[in-house]
This record gives sequence, C-alpha cells and structure tokens, in this order.
Amino acid sequence: MGDWYTIGVAVGAGVALGVLAAGMLAGLRLGFVTSALAAAGAGLVVGLLVNDWAGGGGGAIGGVLGAVSAAVVVRGAHRRGATVGGTALLLAGASIVVFGLALIPVVGYVEAVVIPALAARMRSRTPERYAGLRTLAK
Repeated sequence: MGDWYTIGVAVGAGVALGVLAAGMLAGLRLGFVTSALAAAGAGLVVGLLVNDWAGGGGGAIGGVLGAVSAAVVVRGAHRRGATVGGTALLLAGASIVVFGLALIPVVGYVEAVVIPALAARMRSRTPERYAGLRTLAK
C-alpha cells in the first residue's frame, strides 16, 4: 500500500497507546504528564518498528494526542466518582478498539483528529458545580 498506510497505522497505534497510558496512569498524582511521556515513548517505539523515523514521529505525536484526550475522560470520570481500576479497564478496551480501527487505511489519521476534537467538546460541555439541593440541607 505504501508509506502513507504504515504511517497511518503508526499514528493510530500511538493514539491507542495514549488512551491506554492515560487509562492506567492519569489517576495518579502526576499521571497526566507521566501518561503523555509514556505514550510518546511507546508510540515512538511502535512507529519505528512499523516505518522508520516517519512512523516513529507519527506514533509519538499520536501517543501524546491520545493521552491528552483520554486524560480529559479520566478526569471527568474521577470527578463523578468512578474508580481508578474501572476507568483503566474501560479505557484498555477502548484502546483495543482504537488500534483495530487504525489498521483500516486512513483511519489512523482520522483518529488523530477526531479523538482530540471529541475530548475538547467534552471538556467544554462539563457542567459547572453548584450547590443544588445541598443548600436546602442547611
């Protein structure tokens, strides 16, 4: 198929590794930074295995995009009372799906655009905290 396909697979694999890293590490104290660095490193290694330096760069960029995007989901889930293990398990399943979709031509590139866009939309739609019925309890 060509280099464009293998670079797309590397980008999609990086996004999937970023989602996985954020699921496992974003619940920690410095998890956001740690997950982004781990995803960039893992994406670089996978990209180098798939398609030399072009794939390595694409995998690293995809890893950072996936980790930052999934960290938004993790923070929102933890704010609403989700457990660390449950969130990690759900994002591990999502990363498998993201990687499987990355094997389809061009979809790896699309994932690198759509997943951060969805995270940005999700972040802008978070409701503001207000006292609600707790004010009536006083």
